[in-house]
Amino acid sequence: MEAKVTNLKAEDAGTIDLAEEVFGLPSRPDILHRMVTYQLAKRQAGTHKTKTYGEVRGSTAKIYRQKGTGRARHGAKRAPQFRGGGKAFGPVVHSHAIDLPKKVRKLALKSALSAKQAAGKLVVLDEAKLTQARTRVLAQALSKLGWARPLIIDGAALDTNMARAAANLPQVDLLPEQGANVYDILRCDTLVLTRAAVERLEARLK
Repeated sequence: MEAKVTNLKAEDAGTIDLAEEVFGLPSRPDILHRMVTYQLAKRQAGTHKTKTYGEVRGSTAKIYRQKGTGRARHGAKRAPQFRGGGKAFGPVVHSHAIDLPKKVRKLALKSALSAKQAAGKLVVLDEAKLTQARTRVLAQALSKLGWARPLIIDGAALDTNMARAAANLPQVDLLPEQGANVYDILRCDTLVLTRAAVERLEARLK
């Protein structure tokens, strides 16, 4: 399929052929849901932790004799029922990551790209480069182009001036091609791919 190419000055920069097997797939909400669940689960730190009976500070001595006091039978003060005691069945450090086959992850990325293309929210940019690292210059360019909450994906490396200018714009995300992921693509309003990004994505996903 053919798509128009623009530049940061909102000028026509020719056309580009987009591969059907990457940008023209039917919608797969089930695959996208699995991939987003996989990504969000994997990013969880899993560092929550409480101390158990054997980890809290205190003696393990029996607090009073077993029989004859008229009170309940107890052992050490570190037991969970006492204030300051260990937590019973509390959270422990562990990974929240789940497994997802590589083929499914690859299909999910192609489905996300295809969904943006089908919705008319995919824009191809000639190149994402600025002559100076000025946030105002980039903001004016994006305003002229009419892009709302864009995700700009470049080639193997980001332009330094572009990255610095975009760092001060909270609604603008900038990623290299290897950082392209389903969650960020679905979350953005406008997906912007440079020519270099299109070429590398097609080589990676075909």
